[in-house]
Amino acid sequence: MKKLSELILSASVVQFTTARDPEIRALQYDSRKIEEGDCFFAVRGTQSDGHNYIGAAIDKGAAAIVCEQLPEQLNDGVSYVVVEDSNRAMADMAAAFYDYPSEELELVGVTGTNGKTTVATLLSDLYTMMGHKVGLISTVIYRIGSREVASTHTTPDTIRLNAMLREMVDEGCDYCFMEVSSHSVVQERIRGLHFRGGIFTNLTHDHLDYHGTFAEYIKAKRMFFDSLPKHSFALTNIDDRNGEVMVQNCVAKVSRYSLRSMADFRCKVLEMLFDGMLLDVCEREVWVQLLGRFNAYNLVAVYGAAMLLGAESDEVLQAMSALKKVNGRFEPLRSESGITAIVDYAHTPDALENVISTINEIRHKGQQLIVVCGCGGDRDSTKRPEMGRIASREADVAIFTSDNPRTEDPEKILDQMEQGKAEGSRTLRISDREQALRTAVMLAREGDIILAAGKGHETYQIIGTERRHFDDREVLRDAFGMRN
Repeated sequence: MKKLSELILSASVVQFTTARDPEIRALQYDSRKIEEGDCFFAVRGTQSDGHNYIGAAIDKGAAAIVCEQLPEQLNDGVSYVVVEDSNRAMADMAAAFYDYPSEELELVGVTGTNGKTTVATLLSDLYTMMGHKVGLISTVIYRIGSREVASTHTTPDTIRLNAMLREMVDEGCDYCFMEVSSHSVVQERIRGLHFRGGIFTNLTHDHLDYHGTFAEYIKAKRMFFDSLPKHSFALTNIDDRNGEVMVQNCVAKVSRYSLRSMADFRCKVLEMLFDGMLLDVCEREVWVQLLGRFNAYNLVAVYGAAMLLGAESDEVLQAMSALKKVNGRFEPLRSESGITAIVDYAHTPDALENVISTINEIRHKGQQLIVVCGCGGDRDSTKRPEMGRIASREADVAIFTSDNPRTEDPEKILDQMEQGKAEGSRTLRISDREQALRTAVMLAREGDIILAAGKGHETYQIIGTERRHFDDREVLRDAFGMRN
């Protein structure tokens, strides 16, 4: 617990109205979670305004209210803090409430459209193999040392984020690797965190439903690197056309990685098979268990970050050779009849094209590729024709299906995907995802490859507002006659 006066020292306060200085039990921005002695932040969101719930928070026992505008009626027993921006104040006060935990960790953020989860997870696994206690904040899972916590967001809200970082410190972690989403930057969720370094993977078409334009999406990503301090590092992919844009205003030490150009950290794919790749990383050969040029980028980013954090090259390369595939990322399943299914989270045009390109590099003549993919509802609709174009152009058979349709009509989503259908391509549309996957298995022959794209690690399907259990891997195993 901390006195309110201690917490507001770190925030930009416009007005402080109080008859006392309460001790704050916890911080909350959801009025439904308020308990006696909590501080409630009235945050203006995209769908609701926290100022409308100030009364409800007080009724449940809030001791303090942080808001941008005072309510018409004030409660004599409650302290009111008026700030310019509630999101910023919440970030500043959360860091203070948990005693600035990010300052006690080597915190590295990973941002970009594709590869964030893989790079953050591989770094976490790498440093664990090298004997460190590590924290991980990713789309798939949160880890505090050896303990796993269910992930709710790519980057959690600033209160939960600081709380987890404090748990990591208290449990002896000395490193934390976390995904930094564009939403979290704009919404000030990472404000006040002290990053040891930042990594840029790539930037492609995504989240325009939130950011509005690609320029705003770029701006959101770049803001992360603009905020890095001088003593930190920025590691950027210069093979991406936005790689240099990310670091153009960055005061941190900038390093670069590449598969195609001269860079501080250079990688070449020497050989690729279904069970791994032989890489040349900075003129050192290493066999890895991951596949695809996109994973070569991920791995050289991991190597570069480890070098910038002060690790020894030999130790890093040895650990890299033992790294396993990330859950739901190019995850293979093989049937007794000789059919290979690959489950991957690819849900953007670039990610889908990268995964298909990797499969095409490995598959032999006569092996048919069947792609099952969809597009999320209530999300960026402009990428749907492009996803349809890539799948239908690259696959022998493309099956368009549902991928979390949410409150949209699944058939209308498929209509938009079909607008990009390549001329002369073989496509099917089956809105029921389970049926689509079973149809792919039925169409496949010995040696054929099925790509189930879009859901990866997810174990649910969101239809309407209901989240129903669904796992591509379970459906495919059952269709193959395997035990789940």
